[in-house]
Amino acid sequence: MKNTLLDQLNELGFKGLKLALEEQLQMPEINTLSFDERLTLLLDREISVRNDRRLQLRLKRAKLKHIACIENIDFSVSRNLNRSQILSLASCDWVRKHENIIIVGATGTGKSYLACALAHKACLEGFKSLYLRLPRLFQELLIAKGDGRYLKFMQGLSKVDVLIMDDWGLNPFTEDQCREVLEILDDRHNIKSTIVTSQFAIADWHATLNSPTLADAILDRLVHNAHRVELKGESQRKKNSIIHKKTLDQSVSNG
Repeated sequence: MKNTLLDQLNELGFKGLKLALEEQLQMPEINTLSFDERLTLLLDREISVRNDRRLQLRLKRAKLKHIACIENIDFSVSRNLNRSQILSLASCDWVRKHENIIIVGATGTGKSYLACALAHKACLEGFKSLYLRLPRLFQELLIAKGDGRYLKFMQGLSKVDVLIMDDWGLNPFTEDQCREVLEILDDRHNIKSTIVTSQFAIADWHATLNSPTLADAILDRLVHNAHRVELKGESQRKKNSIIHKKTLDQSVSNG
């Protein structure tokens, strides 16, 4: 009877409940609990397993560039990071309010990491995230136009709760690219949230957008309800490389 029940739970996909029941069957003291108490423990495990499975799926689909989390952010004074602001953003209220985040700073200052950390926290809170470098996004759009997936691809972007557009403005936008970005942002405006990272100050963005009219429309949908973060300081990649080298040198000398 026990084996049949375990097989049935496995067939139904109740993996958490099955694991919890197997554990209960190995615990003689479990019989001191009432049926309701045991059933509650079984269901709690099933819910926990399902929630973890959903989280892992959200993280996989997010395709985040960095394995990043809020707890590992470097709040060194030289980086110009406002701890209170970042911890407030970690609450994900900005996602619930459909607001945006703009992160600017020189190469290597940790813009992408911070964006991924905020998107990771959104995943933990049950939101869907997606990381895309803007140059790669334009390539994907071009391919999608060629094989007939363009509408489906755009619809997919519109459903993502937190969309990261990394490396904004590395190259001047063509007029077609301006139209595509406007379409994406228009679908998301006041409905979903977007994180943009750029090496350039917001004041310089207008010049990188090919059409003044489209530029006004794009910035209107992106900037006006955005939380702004400006990173400063030395390159984090360079800093981490130096630390890694010192660690290796010390390891060799100790060896």
